[in-house]
Amino acid sequence: MTTLSRGRQRLAQQVIDQLRAQIEAGMLRVGDQLPTEPQLEATFGVSRTVVREAIADLRSAGFVKPIQGKGVFVANPKSQSVLPLTPVEIKSIPETLELLEFRMAAEGEAAAIAAYRRTAEQEAAIREANRRMANLIETGQQTVEADYAFHMAIAAATNNRFYVDVLRQFGPKAIPRGQFPTLPEANDRDYLQKVYAEHVEILSAIADQDPDRARQAMRAHMMASQRRYRMLSEQQ
Repeated sequence: MTTLSRGRQRLAQQVIDQLRAQIEAGMLRVGDQLPTEPQLEATFGVSRTVVREAIADLRSAGFVKPIQGKGVFVANPKSQSVLPLTPVEIKSIPETLELLEFRMAAEGEAAAIAAYRRTAEQEAAIREANRRMANLIETGQQTVEADYAFHMAIAAATNNRFYVDVLRQFGPKAIPRGQFPTLPEANDRDYLQKVYAEHVEILSAIADQDPDRARQAMRAHMMASQRRYRMLSEQQ
């Protein structure tokens, strides 16, 4: 699972890079329809999961736009109604990337430690936080606090107060989308479902007491956020 997770992230980035290059070179123009998922799988030699991760990231960055019942079409990120970001949001992008880099190291290890130290009660707390986030997504409510609670529950499950203290110092600000209210993904159900699925992978590894898999699942979760905010930075 560790190798598969790491490999999937790398392949998703390759698909993102190649599709972006085609868009920026004019090979795929604004309004053009992207090939279907099976066609993209065959073109890039990757799985459907990898294709969907790449499309989700391109969508959150404004490069593509899905139209229900028709497909996914090339969009112009510069023309999105919510872009450009506010000056305050633009200024916070470098700090967000630095925070994600730090969290990748700290929370990757926290997830690994939680996998072998967590008690049944602590596992239940992680599970409950994730369930609460799923319910909020379903009802269209804000999820930042629930997302933060999920990560705090993992920190608590390390039974090492320093992990808790560090994450508590950041507060809900640790969840990047809370700092970018003009971004479509802040309330985009498909995007939030992807975040939830990443949480499920982390929770599953902790529940199975698999430290390596938990570490990689958390790192993959952070890497996905890094990709999105790097692309966002390049658009400004």
